[in-house]
Amino acid sequence: MTRGTMGEGTGLARLQAEMARQGADALASLTGNAVVAAELAASIARTGSLVLVGMGASHYVNRIVEPAWRKAGVDCRAETAGDILQQDLPVRPRTLVLVSQSGESGEILQLLDRLPHNSDLFGMTLAPQSTLGRTLPCLIGAGGQEVAFAATRSLTVTLALHAAALAVHGVGEEDLAAMLATPPLPDVDAALAALASKTSIIIAGRGELRGLAEASGLILMELARIPAFGFEFGQFRHGPLEALAPELGVLLLRGPGSLSAGTVTLAKAAAGAGSPPVIFDCSGEATIDGAVTVSFPPREGLGAVAAMLPALQKLIIAIAGRKVTGVGEPVRSTKITGIDHEA
Repeated sequence: MTRGTMGEGTGLARLQAEMARQGADALASLTGNAVVAAELAASIARTGSLVLVGMGASHYVNRIVEPAWRKAGVDCRAETAGDILQQDLPVRPRTLVLVSQSGESGEILQLLDRLPHNSDLFGMTLAPQSTLGRTLPCLIGAGGQEVAFAATRSLTVTLALHAAALAVHGVGEEDLAAMLATPPLPDVDAALAALASKTSIIIAGRGELRGLAEASGLILMELARIPAFGFEFGQFRHGPLEALAPELGVLLLRGPGSLSAGTVTLAKAAAGAGSPPVIFDCSGEATIDGAVTVSFPPREGLGAVAAMLPALQKLIIAIAGRKVTGVGEPVRSTKITGIDHEA
């Protein structure tokens, strides 16, 4: 799929259509996967280890929920399918969940040919008739496969699929459901004014918001075609601060409690380098002088992610609209990345 295969404006229209129904589809996904979610929870209880496997945006959703599983007492880690193909996994009992919105990602298909098919292999997909959907017991996202180029609805729906599994494991996510049903939609015009002229952007967060920062960086690169990087707050401090400059935009995702630690330091560093930061803030704490703050209701965990995600999507698409023509119409990429035969 290239820009030449779409009519002008089609990419943006597809993005907007996906986002318009993502909340309803996510809520349906949260409540419609009880059987496989129970099987997955039983497997995790049996093996004591959970590995979440994906590529692209699917990997970053796994990175979002990784801390939630750990808080639930599960030995969990998120790995890219590409790394597992190269390095394999140590031989020991574990539960693997292969995540692919299309169910046809090249690296996922290669793993399906290599991993033993047993009760400790599961999938998550929006495409039940895909290779992944037909091969493994899968949690299925409502609404069918995503058609827009960059991940929007698929992020939200896959987040809900993970929440369905966490709920069976005993982790309630009432805040997530509330945010999916009625997401806050704060004004992002000031944030857009602060970031639209930047030649590159760093997005950072802690805990579950770390994965959201990484996912947002990917989407911004895809749509605006500028360098954009997602970091954990500490990783931002360990070296990347040297990149701070007036032309570098900084977007900080601030959560409550310990997830807020480091926000003031990073905000002051960015402002001191001539680039006042934008802060998406659901901490409930006082705003930081010199920053452009987009405020959300105080939330933590996956509820904080669901609260911020629609506004982040709106902001990223608006930035892209200032940078490129044909937003959402890829030049060099495809929606579904197949097998790399040169690998």
